[in-house]
Amino acid sequence: MSFKKFIPYGRHLIDEEDINAVIEVLKSDFITQGPKIKEFEEKLAEKLGAKYAVVFNSGTSALHAAYFSLGLSKEDEFITTPITFAATSNAGIFLGAKPVFCDVEEDTGNINPDLIEEKLSSRTKLIIPVHYAGHSCDMERIREIADKYGLFVVEDACHALGAKYKSSKIGSCEFSDATVFSFHPVKHITTGEGGAVLTNREDIYEKLLMFRSHGITKDRKKFIKNQNGDWYYEMQFLGFNYRMTDIQAALGISQLKKLDGFVKRRRDIVKIYNEAFHYNPYFNVPVEKEYAYSSYHLYPIRLKDDFKNKKKEIFQLLRVKGLGVQVHYIPVYLHPYYQKLGYKKGECPIAEEFYEREISLPIYPSMTNEDIDFVVKTIFEVFKEVG
Repeated sequence: MSFKKFIPYGRHLIDEEDINAVIEVLKSDFITQGPKIKEFEEKLAEKLGAKYAVVFNSGTSALHAAYFSLGLSKEDEFITTPITFAATSNAGIFLGAKPVFCDVEEDTGNINPDLIEEKLSSRTKLIIPVHYAGHSCDMERIREIADKYGLFVVEDACHALGAKYKSSKIGSCEFSDATVFSFHPVKHITTGEGGAVLTNREDIYEKLLMFRSHGITKDRKKFIKNQNGDWYYEMQFLGFNYRMTDIQAALGISQLKKLDGFVKRRRDIVKIYNEAFHYNPYFNVPVEKEYAYSSYHLYPIRLKDDFKNKKKEIFQLLRVKGLGVQVHYIPVYLHPYYQKLGYKKGECPIAEEFYEREISLPIYPSMTNEDIDFVVKTIFEVFKEVG
């Protein structure tokens, strides 16, 4: 590529405070399974208003653990959206369960509550709304459906740290049994790779702790057999090594202090974008419903009719000119693996239409005003050239 400037769609922001926090752990007695894990969990739970937090080595393992802890198993079904990363549904398949995809709202890309009930069956166990791009789903309505049919709710909030639904922080689990976050570098805060599950239920919390560590407990009060000595521990079910390190947790603690500032900057960038793109003839900008306070993990534009069929050309030209745009997402069931499982094109027509129109523009806290101006200028330049 011949450009000098390149602006990715997302990027982490690490400062000297973060670096020093990691160095401090590297010089300590614990670099894994030490005190920073518990400290990060406690601060995360306090920040978001939940009783418990358990951190993991990725958002994917956090999803897997959350589903397991709520009893999802072979022959069960779970309802989710196809406009998400594959991990949301993959984690249920890990447990032998079947994802059932529900179509989305055409403006937010979130699961459409009006369509959930028609997807339910006697085998349905979980509803898994995804807060796409940082904009919360209508959680009160989803919780009402879950309660009506005796189902559990797991929020996939991997895009939504720092977001709110009405007056409730995403992560407080006011309308769900568990909420899952990701700390991948393009997310709101990072631990390199990492994730977390928050919950207000002690039984889920206890299962999460064991699941991330091979299904093992060292808690004498939970032993099934009589203990032999202080060395004794028990593996009570099949778990995994999904543990986060103290190195990562130290970075997470430092990053968490900056979350509010990170979200504010994202929202400031959105305000500039929205003003610049107001009434443009090429695409629709993201919406924010009255019940939502979006943390804007993404800035997803949706191409208008005259430009939908030119998406490939637009995307390629934007990249050539220095914008690291991306598309979020290919509907999960269109991937070859899911096609082999029997899923077919046309199952969620609104989601497929959303995919055909969507392009994610750069947005991250370290973007300068000069970067933002470059994005806006390049966007208009490309669309005029294509149009």
